[in-house]
Amino acid sequence: MCSCCGGKKTILIIDDDPDSRSVVRIILEDEGYSIGEASSGEEGLKVAANIKPDAIIVDLMMEAVDTGIQVARKLKEDEFEGPVWMLSAAGDTVQYNVDQRELGLAGIFQKPLDPTTLIKTIHSRIG
Repeated sequence: MCSCCGGKKTILIIDDDPDSRSVVRIILEDEGYSIGEASSGEEGLKVAANIKPDAIIVDLMMEAVDTGIQVARKLKEDEFEGPVWMLSAAGDTVQYNVDQRELGLAGIFQKPLDPTTLIKTIHSRIG
């Protein structure tokens, strides 16, 4: 747990769309989580190393189509211990095109996000 955040669990949101980050941040802050944000895969990896979040939500498609996959692979290589969720607007087909186990993903959230599903899923994994 991050001592800089008053003992709150910290979740890093990596998404190039500021509106998407804002929606997720508002939902999770209302639940008492501390939020870190990054607008690119490269920035997200740096922020993750700096703030050591308890969990990460990364958008599948950012500066390149598979940026989220590259970030997830790097987090797995770096042995990030918390859950990593992919965020995708690609619909159900992403479930068949992304090997969640290979990438070490905890799951995939579909855009537009269902706040109830997001909250229940995160509570079940990190409290």
